[in-house]
Amino acid sequence: MTYSSFKSKISRAAIAIGLIGALAHAIPANAADSIPTQPEAGTFKIGIEPWLGYGQWHVAAAKDLFKAAKLDDVELVNFTEDKDLNAALASGQLDGANIATHTAMAMVAAGLPVKIVSLLDFSLSADAIIAGSDIKSVADLKGKNVAYEEGTTSDILLNYALASHGMTIDDITKVPMPAADAGSALIAGRVPVAVTYEPYISSARAQDKNVQLLFAAGEDPGLVSDVFVVRDDVLKSKPGQVLAMLKAWDLAVAEYKANTKDARDIIAKAVGASPEDLATAFDGVQYYTTAEANKAFAGDFKTKTFVDVQKAAKTAGILTQDVTIEQMLDASFVDAANK
Repeated sequence: MTYSSFKSKISRAAIAIGLIGALAHAIPANAADSIPTQPEAGTFKIGIEPWLGYGQWHVAAAKDLFKAAKLDDVELVNFTEDKDLNAALASGQLDGANIATHTAMAMVAAGLPVKIVSLLDFSLSADAIIAGSDIKSVADLKGKNVAYEEGTTSDILLNYALASHGMTIDDITKVPMPAADAGSALIAGRVPVAVTYEPYISSARAQDKNVQLLFAAGEDPGLVSDVFVVRDDVLKSKPGQVLAMLKAWDLAVAEYKANTKDARDIIAKAVGASPEDLATAFDGVQYYTTAEANKAFAGDFKTKTFVDVQKAAKTAGILTQDVTIEQMLDASFVDAANK
């Protein structure tokens, strides 16, 4: 398993297949007091892809933190493509999954009965538009060939950057390719601009000192972000397990902060890369505790991040209709985790 599959292209068709169905009734918002503090018996299955933003689940598994949270059994089900994870979640093979915020929006818009229950990470400098020294600003992208992977976080970032400078995707020439190849295309001189993520950003800059970060995800923190979603029927039938999962995440983040090198080694091994290759990538990602997620849900995530991501996703054609924060979010679990 390689880092090139970290943020595989979202398949709109795969999302749509089998996703329409009757919505189960999730635990109402502000129902933190009614969530059981003891997890129900049985297995919790969570879908995961090899992106380091989801790495705290691997730390939890390696350090027996799921057991510390009193969970009987947690199964991390690995996927390399969004479409396969989406199909497994839609068919009920998974209880929950780790996905990008814009992917969660597309799922809900397509009718998949899931809710965001926590915020996992923000990409700050781990996703960026990079260019040679002759490109001075985003405004200089007008008429230029830009390499990026359509339907992904790179697509979101590019559309947002263009819009913030009064342009649209029609003002550039699209050069679609995997994010893993975009940086190489820039170095080889095939394109003057690329949109990619770590470790490809650092690799490109190491090969050519003239390569610069033109626009990073941190320009709008949360624009490139990941969330933990759970099926509505699971929120109803296994709420204690969901709460325990969030407690295990918090334990893992605490372990990461206390023993960073060891935790990074665990995550790097899980995603199929070396700690050295991911050094700058880790530095460009901000992990969220449930307390921080709870604060974000009541503040900037609700009022700014959600709006910005939805707008960029619609502009990119990833999302074809509006969804509301009320459709998407159940903050009662992060609330309960911090009582």
